[in-house]
Amino acid sequence: MAGGWSRDGAVQDQIDSSVEDAVATARSRLVGGVSLLHCEECGEEIPEARRIAVPGVRLCIHCQNELDSTQAKQHLFNRRGSKDSQLR
Repeated sequence: MAGGWSRDGAVQDQIDSSVEDAVATARSRLVGGVSLLHCEECGEEIPEARRIAVPGVRLCIHCQNELDSTQAKQHLFNRRGSKDSQLR
């Protein structure tokens, strides 16, 4: 049931679009291939256990944590501008 000026199914369309965006973002972050021996950001050696656990790893744990926290901060607003998210 849609309310206001939106058509029926508009809320579900927005949810589906948000899920599709999240899936596309997660897939783009997947790494593959040969792991690097040294971090491409700081040059520190990447431990062998990390290279085995995460195939195609390119960053050390510290740099990966910084990248993850930066990316998390960028997703704090709803770019679709839903009324519900603006009221929080």
